[in-house]
Amino acid sequence: MKAKYDTTIQFSGLKSGKYEFDYVLDGSFFEGFENEELQDGKVDFAVNLEKKERLLMINFVWKGKVKSICDRCLGELEVPVEGEQTLCVKFSDTETSEDENVVYLPEDAYQIDLSQWMYEFVAVSLPMQRVHPEDECDPEMLRFISNQDGNEPDTEDEERGNRDGETDPRWDALKQLMEK
Repeated sequence: MKAKYDTTIQFSGLKSGKYEFDYVLDGSFFEGFENEELQDGKVDFAVNLEKKERLLMINFVWKGKVKSICDRCLGELEVPVEGEQTLCVKFSDTETSEDENVVYLPEDAYQIDLSQWMYEFVAVSLPMQRVHPEDECDPEMLRFISNQDGNEPDTEDEERGNRDGETDPRWDALKQLMEK
């Protein structure tokens, strides 16, 4: 799904030189992309465009917070994001490079929509593991995760790895090997 946000730059009427554009991306921007992990937020983008005769250099700088889901308790989590990325736009009817930071537009192109790149830059700047600080996670969910049946395990049985009071013979064999 395409974002309903005006992030299109019409460069055809611009003279060679440097230009600055500022965007504030909010929930309506993120709703346009189908990703449950990146639901909402507010991210400020400063876009610096340098137009040359047959080349556009676009530098993105962003900072903000987005709402995501905690990996531990599945609760809503606000995650800070920030970063900087440069995109080189070349004009050619054939793509000659596989560099992800180089984009090719047809010779007759007159504008470029930055929304997909902005979204991807924010998504990639999310940390791999997104969790609340330990004391902010949903305590009920943490109890459920630590003990699936809802009962507090007996510490002696927990050390042995089961709740019946019997030890697994495989653990006994492993303990004998460790003692030797």
